[in-house]
Amino acid sequence: MRSPFRHSAARREDRPPPKAGVRLVLANLGHLLGGKVAAGAISLVYLMLVTHRLGAADYGVLVLVNAYAVLIGSVLAFSGFHGVVRYGGIALEGGDAAGFARIVRFMAVVELGCGVVAILVAAVLAPLIGPKLGWSADTIRIATVYSLAVIATVRATPQGLLQIAGRFDLIGLHQAVSPLIRLIGALGVWIAGGGLIGFLTVWLVAAVAEGLAMWGFGLVAWRRLAQGERLRGPWRGAARQTDGFTRFILITNFDITVRELAPNLAPLTVGWLLGPAAAGLLALTQRATALLAQPTVLLSQASYAVLAGQVARGELAALRHTVWRSAAIALAVAVPIMLVLALLGDRLLIAFGGSSFGGGTMLLILVAAARTAGLASAPLAAGLTALGLPQRSMAVGLVTSLALYPLLPALLWLDGTDGAGWHALLQNVMAIGALAVMFHVDARAPAPVAA
Repeated sequence: MRSPFRHSAARREDRPPPKAGVRLVLANLGHLLGGKVAAGAISLVYLMLVTHRLGAADYGVLVLVNAYAVLIGSVLAFSGFHGVVRYGGIALEGGDAAGFARIVRFMAVVELGCGVVAILVAAVLAPLIGPKLGWSADTIRIATVYSLAVIATVRATPQGLLQIAGRFDLIGLHQAVSPLIRLIGALGVWIAGGGLIGFLTVWLVAAVAEGLAMWGFGLVAWRRLAQGERLRGPWRGAARQTDGFTRFILITNFDITVRELAPNLAPLTVGWLLGPAAAGLLALTQRATALLAQPTVLLSQASYAVLAGQVARGELAALRHTVWRSAAIALAVAVPIMLVLALLGDRLLIAFGGSSFGGGTMLLILVAAARTAGLASAPLAAGLTALGLPQRSMAVGLVTSLALYPLLPALLWLDGTDGAGWHALLQNVMAIGALAVMFHVDARAPAPVAA
């Protein structure tokens, strides 16, 4: 397929790789981590309140209800993130404000429409799925209403706007919205002597606020980028008038869906086969290793806009330099954190959740190792997408998330809850190896274009 970014690529390739790309990625990541550090500190407080009040079994139910809504949202909702950043950015580079506005409106309509469908599906299926996951009748009733939490997953289009506008400060601020509401609500439930239903209500309010807040922030970026274009306007011609747009957004959306499928399926599978207490233990180990997990998402967000810009300018040497350095930095940061988590083991889990969460040291080590591999693979996946090759990342996601999924029940049967850790580690090690090989091949300089 002919790339719209091939012009002057051969000329630019002769230049030494600049370091500006890595600095931009790190600067963007700094804004995002600022919000995430604040969110992480807040999360530790409400996590200890919730786990000590509920114990492993009821905390597992809370996790399963939330994971169910997130799973439905991630499968049925449509992400407009990559389409907005790539094709919206191209339109702006070409001075086509009307084309940019049409693309954004189109993605917003598609994403919001799919979000409504996801909410309805989640509400209808909750009474059927709930009994299999150990939910009580009261929990099933609130889980039906909890389907509105899908709104938290319907926010990719405004996030893409913030990326193009360089408002990573607002993206970072957004990271603290849900944790802050959860903390305030959890304190209220604790003081009032409430239990599972109270915490579920708080989690629902936080999820809805998380989604709505991102759309509010996106409006700030729209006003800066749209150059006077109205928020409401034509959108139907976006797919037809933009070459390769439909194929690109379908592939990138499918890739995101597949990548989010495995982590959302894991707690539900554990809860289905081993019960809510095992799901609660897995969720706590995932929360304890969130210091490694969250930067994976943030690094993808921080690097993609930078990498897409380098591709648009034909700076392939700079692209390779930025991706490989970003992956190396990610590993250098993640490995020491993983070792500290491994040393703390059970003491960390009991401090976070209480005595009912003891015995999870091996699971904690395995999840931490899997997170480390996932963090290093994030720049590689972003680099392939920036090159206009999201199908590469999608293929890796299909193999690691779907083809390997049948191994999860078998590993749970063989090794209990630890089997979920071995499964996650296998997925992420295979993913980083495959992505590294693909990026090495695909990011080579194109043949010089004849004059």
